[in-house]
Amino acid sequence: MNKQAIQKSTKPTGLFFGSFNPIHNGHLCIAEYMVEFGELEEVWFIVSPLNPLKDKSTLLSDQYRLDMVEAAIKDDERFRVLDIEFRMPRPSYTIDTLTRLSELHPNRQFVLIAGTDVLPSFHKWKNYEQLLEQYRFIIYPRHGDENHPLLSHPSIKLLNSPRIEISASFIRDAIKNEKGIRYFIPEKVREMIEKMGFYKR
Repeated sequence: MNKQAIQKSTKPTGLFFGSFNPIHNGHLCIAEYMVEFGELEEVWFIVSPLNPLKDKSTLLSDQYRLDMVEAAIKDDERFRVLDIEFRMPRPSYTIDTLTRLSELHPNRQFVLIAGTDVLPSFHKWKNYEQLLEQYRFIIYPRHGDENHPLLSHPSIKLLNSPRIEISASFIRDAIKNEKGIRYFIPEKVREMIEKMGFYKR
């Protein structure tokens, strides 16, 4: 198969890694922008069981966070949620997950989605140089250095998407302090959180 045929057979698919603890409207706005303006056909949400750079004590169980993402996106055919990292060695690392996904979906051209806030610590990612060599990144503005040297790397593209500063930690703190969150998260996710009593302590 020639190079042109290979390119036509691939589907540009964005991978949105995160704890999604919980998923909120900021995540969904970013995912939609990536599909509509970032030349991606789909966005796959990869729910991480443990981010090596985050404190595990604040996480809900893997299944609860997966269920919330499923509830948030189930009516949108552009989005998919994967629990692939639940069945991989922990802590999970992006390079290992990408290797596995590429084996399972050889017709997909995977593109990593991340905010500018990851750039200062990107050198701590496992095999980060290999990631830059083998995959493309679409970066969206967030609190972080938008003049970071990595933004000039040929594998990285800064997409001028709307700046969305909603964070999962803000949502958790609001719930703990009995503040309203109706317009910050999808309704189905809010109903699940209220029913289960998540984040109240």
